[in-house]
Amino acid sequence: MDLLYSASGFAVGLLVGITGVGGGSLMTPLLVFLFGFQPAVAVGTDLLYAAITKTGGVFVHHGKHQSVDWRVVGLLSAGSLPLAIATLLVIRYLMSIGTEVTGAISYSLGIALILTSSALLLRAALLRGRSREVDHDASMLSSARFNGMEIPSTILTGAVLGVLVTLSSVGAGALGTVALLFLYPRASTLKIVGTDLAHAIPLTAVAGVGHWLLGNVNFVLLGSLLIGSLPGIWVGSHLSAKIPEQWLRPFLAVILMIIGLKFVLS
Repeated sequence: MDLLYSASGFAVGLLVGITGVGGGSLMTPLLVFLFGFQPAVAVGTDLLYAAITKTGGVFVHHGKHQSVDWRVVGLLSAGSLPLAIATLLVIRYLMSIGTEVTGAISYSLGIALILTSSALLLRAALLRGRSREVDHDASMLSSARFNGMEIPSTILTGAVLGVLVTLSSVGAGALGTVALLFLYPRASTLKIVGTDLAHAIPLTAVAGVGHWLLGNVNFVLLGSLLIGSLPGIWVGSHLSAKIPEQWLRPFLAVILMIIGLKFVLS
């Protein structure tokens, strides 16, 4: 069975490398529907999986491209990390009084997948309509859409992501990127992606450790997924220039929408 987990990790990593779609939106439904894991275990395991796999990407963006705006990362984290911890405390309280949380997590996962599906399509539209990009070295805050409101808007965005990612493990990638594209329309795309990726690491790490303490992480599964997904991401990244993403991304968006509706309506 561990080989099947690794094979699934390779397939998801391959798609992530080709399309850039967050692994959580693909991996978590796969663990629930194909392998029959409880949604809470799928979410908790995927959060730690995401924290590990995204770390390598940040080294590239920060070290090679210098494309992380750490001030914006700090603002996002100021909203997301406290809300992630608060969400974990609510889950622990509900579990302590015997309340079933599986339904709430499943519903949140469905909502997150529907939003991610919409974000994949919206992201393409936002990129087509981008304003002239600022210099690569310019601060993202200098390119904010809301004059004078960029700081509270960014913190609020982080807070929403904190709740959603902790409940579903989905949203740190596609939703975070779209939110930053909307808030900072003149920032370079490379800096948007690098900043969102850097913010996803502390968020998924805090949420993942919290789920681990709640007993929602399967470490055998985590290791098997990593063994498969890391080479999958490497292969997918090299194939990305050869595969027509403009067709694959809408197809994935439709699949995620269908899966999200299944979670919400079941």
